[in-house]
Amino acid sequence: MSSPSSGFENLEALAEHLRGELENKKFILLYAYNGTGKTRLSMAFKDIGKQEDARDTLYFNAFTEDLFTWDNDLDGDSERVLKINSASRFFAGLAEMEMDNRIRPLLSRYADFDFKIDTTEWEVSFSREITTGEGEQAKTVTVDDIKVSRGEENIFIWCFFLAIVQLAMDGAVAYQWIKYIYIDDPISSLDEQNAIVVANHLVQLYREATNPINTVVSTHHNLFFNVLHYEFKNHFNRQSSQYVLSQNRGTCGYVMRSQKGDTPSFHHVAALAELHRVSQGNTIHTYHFNMLRVVLEKTALFHGYGHFSACIKKDQDDADGILHQRFVDLLSHGKYALFEPSEMGSETKDYFRKILRKFLERYPFNPALFPNEAEEPPTP
Repeated sequence: MSSPSSGFENLEALAEHLRGELENKKFILLYAYNGTGKTRLSMAFKDIGKQEDARDTLYFNAFTEDLFTWDNDLDGDSERVLKINSASRFFAGLAEMEMDNRIRPLLSRYADFDFKIDTTEWEVSFSREITTGEGEQAKTVTVDDIKVSRGEENIFIWCFFLAIVQLAMDGAVAYQWIKYIYIDDPISSLDEQNAIVVANHLVQLYREATNPINTVVSTHHNLFFNVLHYEFKNHFNRQSSQYVLSQNRGTCGYVMRSQKGDTPSFHHVAALAELHRVSQGNTIHTYHFNMLRVVLEKTALFHGYGHFSACIKKDQDDADGILHQRFVDLLSHGKYALFEPSEMGSETKDYFRKILRKFLERYPFNPALFPNEAEEPPTP
């Protein structure tokens, strides 16, 4: 039996629908593979609530990270700080709310570094305790003004966001403008190992809130979706809806299908069919490598491999498959690839087609899903 579905002409219409549904629900959970338009949907949802200077949506997506930028102290190479965009409403209550003490308990679940927020200079400095020496000579020292890793920075920003969510749900005056919260793919920014912890932590925060704010969560991450599915089912069953979002190739619109189970069924097959269709033409964007990587990763997991490169067919002159792996690695990353998609160059398109074609030759998917709509393009 097929799940009920709804069609939408564009992302703006879909965003309006989500807002309407949140009048009766507390949570909406969306699954969509990379390239569908999750980030653009979060921005469309946010933009509907913009009325002159007024806003109504607190959002977390790829652009939230842009509110923080590094000053690496290129002259002295010693005092590295993370600068904060003081003009953003995101930081409306920063000076008055003792944000350090609100973030620190959240961050301690994920990281071993400490931080200090300077609300005069609008910057964050980081430190870490390390142990030097051995035995009786061992001692612990604090190293200040360190530059944390990219993953640690993302975890810090996520915890900063959660602290603001807590303030908003506690009724803090600085955040009373927040009517909706939209969270887009925190797992894209966080380490894979934290998927379960992040999902559980997020739901716990809402369970403990006196007045939880209506929220949309969108993700391409199966494990994250799975954990949230069970958490919402156990604690907010009648207050949540779950959907799979996909593009309608025929109308260039979008389809949102109700998802009852914990795993979006066969979505990788739909993604693969879409990739094949795209490869038959000449309009191939860089984000299609994101979609291809997702399919390769799912296939690798199914066959018990630890890395997607095991599913890339190797050429005789590239015995280790390094070249094709690097193409997938490099072109499946990039913060703006989905929001501002750019078309691949002709040589890159050829490599994309070759990797996809050899993958389909190696794994016997139903050929009826992949009709040849055009003559096979040349390969490098």
